[in-house]
Amino acid sequence: MLSALTATLSDDAFESWGWRVPFLLSGVLVLVGLWIRLSVDESPVFKAALARAEARKAAAGGEDAAENMPLVAVLRHHWRDVLIAMGARMAENISYYVITAFVLVYATSDHVGLGKQTALNAVLIASAVHFAVIPAWGALSDRIGRRPVYLLGAVGVGAWAFPFFLLIDTKGFPALLLAVTVGLIFHGAMYAPQAAFFSEMFATRMRYSGASIGAQFASVAAGAPAPLIATALLADYDSATPIALYVIAAALLTLVAVGVAKETRDRDLAAVEPTSAPSPRSATETAERTARSASAQ
Repeated sequence: MLSALTATLSDDAFESWGWRVPFLLSGVLVLVGLWIRLSVDESPVFKAALARAEARKAAAGGEDAAENMPLVAVLRHHWRDVLIAMGARMAENISYYVITAFVLVYATSDHVGLGKQTALNAVLIASAVHFAVIPAWGALSDRIGRRPVYLLGAVGVGAWAFPFFLLIDTKGFPALLLAVTVGLIFHGAMYAPQAAFFSEMFATRMRYSGASIGAQFASVAAGAPAPLIATALLADYDSATPIALYVIAAALLTLVAVGVAKETRDRDLAAVEPTSAPSPRSATETAERTARSASAQ
């Protein structure tokens, strides 16, 4: 869409109103997403977990109020998994915005001097390749595991950081296209297994909250400021080297996070329990204390 608009509109028209068109049209995707969410039933695993939770609540004569607050429950029982998810998202988020957003700034800067349309076309073609390889990476993660594929992607974006900018500095479209395409292929290795990997970390009754908190906190901390940080580094140092080191640092953080994570590919989702869940004995003791209190009253 951006490529088509920049090709058909003047610079003044694009800066005045043209850039708003893709954002307005994205509202259609919001409606489609809402329709899908309202049309999909809860999974059998979630329904079974909900029934067990209600049974425990009835047996215990009540439930800790904090357990009814998803954010509190996730941070109480799965704080380690939240941190792992955030760390895993660092390289994925930062590399994506450097490869697809900041590259438009860098490729059209005085350092390279390519046209805006040329840079957009490179990102458009590379994104099509990215779209195609994501299912392949996902299928591979189903066969060999989430961690190996994710780690391969993190190593890839870290190792590609310097070649990425060196290729762009040659000031040719083929080199720019190669730089962005290879970067997005490595990014896809992290993005493809991410939803399954994060979801499989958490107990069913807090799975959505846990995966969302880990992913979205990282988006705010890593993805949102990444183009701004990269632009500031370029302005301060007049070189792409600090930006490449920035991507490498994010890749190292992700390698550590995924390295300490447990493999989840063969995990039975119904069997995942909170890491600090109360034992059956403590639940029984809670029920007995509640019963004694009721009798005393």
